[in-house]
Amino acid sequence: MFDRRSFLAGAAVSALSARCPALAQSWPSRPIMAIVPFPPAGNVDITARLVADPVSKALGQTVVVDNRPGAGGNIGNEVVAHAAPDGYTILFTQGGIAVNQFLYKNLKYDAARDFIPVSLLVLVPNVLVVPASSPAKTFKELVDYAKTKTLVYSSAGNGTSSHLSGELFKRKVGIETIHVPYRGTALGITDMIAGRVDLTIDNVSALLPHIQSGAIRALAVTSRTRLAVLPDVPTMDESGLKDFKSSGWTAVFAPAKTPADIVDRLNKAVVDGIRRPDIKSNMEQAGNVVVGSTPEECAKFVKEESDTWGPIINDANITIG
Repeated sequence: MFDRRSFLAGAAVSALSARCPALAQSWPSRPIMAIVPFPPAGNVDITARLVADPVSKALGQTVVVDNRPGAGGNIGNEVVAHAAPDGYTILFTQGGIAVNQFLYKNLKYDAARDFIPVSLLVLVPNVLVVPASSPAKTFKELVDYAKTKTLVYSSAGNGTSSHLSGELFKRKVGIETIHVPYRGTALGITDMIAGRVDLTIDNVSALLPHIQSGAIRALAVTSRTRLAVLPDVPTMDESGLKDFKSSGWTAVFAPAKTPADIVDRLNKAVVDGIRRPDIKSNMEQAGNVVVGSTPEECAKFVKEESDTWGPIINDANITIG
């Protein structure tokens, strides 16, 4: 588990213990399966499908995106965790791989043991929003408002990024809130527009159309700098809430013990793909921050995510199954 073993160490061990020169030299000789453990049309799926084309061209083999949704990403994660470490099955996934160990009691995989990081592709900053009818026009006004009544915040479901962001927000600000989990972001936003929900902190990519239409009001973004798609919305730091780090993200992993040179070739292909100008522009217009990291940087990032959210999940006694 992340609290017992460093993802960095796992990556190093996998790279050193699984040298298969003959396999690596002939790889890839058939299509590569890219498992996405979420339904089509979500941010992870869109990212995977955009990157699949340039990766296919770079490697000379088709990359087939296969959606395996369910159980907070665990179904698809498990498929890759137990796949052969030969470079023909890879995983495009998000934050659950860092936190599901805290949320689920009986996982059938160990994220630190069973995966090797390939690259952190994109960050998906969150944005704090309120209904257009809210009396709060700024972050400070929202905090002042929260001292007069217990605010209701929505999330896309228990254990999601929006849920954990709400828990972090109330702890840092020092207020009480009521959490209402929905099955996805859309239903919560419908109730927010109707005035039944006071706030949410969710991915910019999911909320942007509603912000642009004026149905909801953006008060602060969780990125380090302002976003090009929301240039007038201040960061949490600018708003007075320091060290509030909360973003969705998409990264690529391979089964542990995948040969290091295959991991390196995958890394170069996916990084070049996500940084291709047209794809980079597409991602940024949706509110994503393109990264394209090394395997070691990805490992460090996932470890930090685990260390950040694990204590919050435990303190709030958040469990799913």
